[in-house]
Amino acid sequence: MAGTGSAVIGVLALQGDVREHLAALGGFPGVRAVPVRRPAELAAVDAIVLPGGESTTMSRLLVTFDLLEPLRARIADGMPAYGSCAGMILLADEVLDGRPDQQQLGGLDVVVRRNAFGRQVDSFETDLAVDGVEGGPVRAVFIRAPWVEKAGADVEVLATVPALTAAGRDAGEAAGRVVAVRQGGVLATAFHPELTGDLRVHGLFCRMAREAVAGRR
Repeated sequence: MAGTGSAVIGVLALQGDVREHLAALGGFPGVRAVPVRRPAELAAVDAIVLPGGESTTMSRLLVTFDLLEPLRARIADGMPAYGSCAGMILLADEVLDGRPDQQQLGGLDVVVRRNAFGRQVDSFETDLAVDGVEGGPVRAVFIRAPWVEKAGADVEVLATVPALTAAGRDAGEAAGRVVAVRQGGVLATAFHPELTGDLRVHGLFCRMAREAVAGRR
């Protein structure tokens, strides 16, 4: 990653797969991963990861910990952000099937359907070709996951669900649904790369974060 700077990447540590993301980020050179629970901690990072978890709970906790507006402002100002599953929901400009009091951070010109893949028992895995990730398909774990119903003109679609899952099952209504997107410095996946040991999606975000830091120098 020659030509890029070092970066401090925060992981929103209010609820969800915090430890898994911290561990995934920790092995990359030029990156320091830290938990973020307070506005002062947010102010000290160059980029942020929004983990999988429960999006409405995370939304309420963002308000409780006085992080909602500062995080909105940092993302609007260009801070790189990556959201997996619930994180994708929080980054979307619009959410279908969400709670009326759910707060959005914005950053992605997409309409996302919450829990689109069904209940916990409908969780599944498959292999996805993800643009920007080299080395073959990414194993994707979907747990009560969202999908993107609509993407704006400036949103790059990185991955869609194949017609057959890795187990050879018909993907049904999920086939062709958008499950990974990028808009500028904002990246989101409906699946959980932090749970598989495959660090390539995190590697992509680390490159994004380091390039953003280098661009400010």
